[in-house]
Amino acid sequence: MGTKSSKRYPDELKARAVQMVADLRSDTVSEWEAMGRVADLLGVGTAETVRKWVRQAEIDAGDRAGQTSEESEVLRKLRRENAELKRANAILKAASVFFAAELDRPSQ
Repeated sequence: MGTKSSKRYPDELKARAVQMVADLRSDTVSEWEAMGRVADLLGVGTAETVRKWVRQAEIDAGDRAGQTSEESEVLRKLRRENAELKRANAILKAASVFFAAELDRPSQ
């Protein structure tokens, strides 16, 4: 199970980290080593966090298959809107049942 970290990093830091990894790739034995070095230099929790940023940057640039950040944001907004519409429909259904029952009662 994945947990959401409460620590958010600014987009500028992420972009800088991705650029630093690209710059360090030729100076290090492996890409993972470059990611670890960048994580240490920037005070990011782990190299895995930097790896995710690099992979997402590659997807956004079209160099790797996957869901872009823009697509993820659109999907997130659509899911939120869908949930709101479902809540509104549930309220309307409950109201229609209530008013239908009121109309079925004999008048006094």
